[in-house]
Amino acid sequence: MNLRYDTFFIGGSWVSPATDRVISPVNASTEEPLGQVPEGAEADIDAAVAAARRAFDDPSGWASWEPARRADVMDRLADAIDRRADGFVERVSAQNGMPVAVARQLETGYPSAVLRYYAGLARAAEFTETRDGLFGGSIQVRRVPVGVVAAIVPWNFPQALTMFKIAPAMATGCTLVIKPSPETVLDAYLLAEAMEEAGVPAGVVNIVPGGREVGAYLVAHPDVDKVAFTGSTAAGRMIAETCGRLLRPVTLELGGKSAAIVLDDADLDLAKIGEGLFGSTLLNNGQTCFLGTRVLAPRSRYTEVVDAFTALAGSLTVGDAGDPATQIGPMATARQRDRVESYIAKGRGEGARITVGGGRPAGLDRGWFVQPTVFADVDNGSVIAQEEIFGPVLSLIPYDDVDHAVRIANDSDFGLGGTVWTSDPERGAAVAHRVRTGTIGVNRYIPDPAAPFGGVKASGLGRELGPEGLAGYQQIQTVYV
Repeated sequence: MNLRYDTFFIGGSWVSPATDRVISPVNASTEEPLGQVPEGAEADIDAAVAAARRAFDDPSGWASWEPARRADVMDRLADAIDRRADGFVERVSAQNGMPVAVARQLETGYPSAVLRYYAGLARAAEFTETRDGLFGGSIQVRRVPVGVVAAIVPWNFPQALTMFKIAPAMATGCTLVIKPSPETVLDAYLLAEAMEEAGVPAGVVNIVPGGREVGAYLVAHPDVDKVAFTGSTAAGRMIAETCGRLLRPVTLELGGKSAAIVLDDADLDLAKIGEGLFGSTLLNNGQTCFLGTRVLAPRSRYTEVVDAFTALAGSLTVGDAGDPATQIGPMATARQRDRVESYIAKGRGEGARITVGGGRPAGLDRGWFVQPTVFADVDNGSVIAQEEIFGPVLSLIPYDDVDHAVRIANDSDFGLGGTVWTSDPERGAAVAHRVRTGTIGVNRYIPDPAAPFGGVKASGLGRELGPEGLAGYQQIQTVYV
């Protein structure tokens, strides 16, 4: 693959960049170059925001369209994305190391499903409500689009997380400037081509890849009305500070260190639950914010739980992300592999016991690979139990009883995901209700587009997905009649 682009998608056209700076993505599995795209500068952000502003402020433009008319465009966009499914899979997998089997589920079918879901909501939603006034007369409560949205997207699920923002924003009548991560830029161009084919009106969606400095400039831009960000908690705090000073609404979907609570009645037969355990603890090479990387196990069955997770991690096929048989691919960057390996070293230094993995897989001399690694005998106060590693590393922590398990689960700065594993779903739900987290599953974890997704504590602010996801892209206006 050698894909080269020399323009940005701004205002419905392909526009030359303001500088000659470039981004050169690299194949995470082979370390070979994949192509080149221009790197956005402040002038490019100015142009993109201006295009979004024009599209939003146009009296007969996108924001004024009937919701059903916007929904028709969104459905066409979903169709155009589906027609490019193979291209999205190939580009995403090569850039960030996501196994193609995962990319085919979460980076093609999932984004278009989110688009169609919000198109359906747009057709069905009532954006104006009339109620009786307490002092006579009537009151119109209007839910109007917030305006120009700055959407900053990470590299781990670039298309799915882009659509978390594009779909509700388009449904409500907002316009957007998307800033993809420098690590995953080639798929963003494929999305722009789909926008063009689908006839998305000029300026409704503009795409400018760039680094942190460009992202910070976009967040603080005076013509931006709302920010939607997915990424690290550290970056989210800085964005929140900027938006707080500007009194600018912001949605933040940040890091996690979720707990997978294995109850004493859980069925640990990997033939039955292995796929679900994998998806909720090690999906996408561990580079997934909601994963239950702290596995809490009852002391009465601790050895059995350790053996089950050791067998699971040890059975996974590690290899080139482009191989359909691969279950664990490489880390997205050399820097990310260094980060994961530093945490493995910290775990060893803290006295935790490695039961499987802990190094680099044999025979994979190129690419940024790390073996799936399981630590047993982990203290919840240790670094590897408290900090987000973002790699295929699990920490197994013993507990005495359910109350103790809940205390451990809640003893974290984060609160994004989690699971409870049990043969009694009602009991599992009762335990789940006690965990301080934005989302949690019983015997599985699947972020469903119909359900609000987001975190508490250091895991973020606001919610994406579900009908609740529309609210983040709307303001309420009251009209006294």
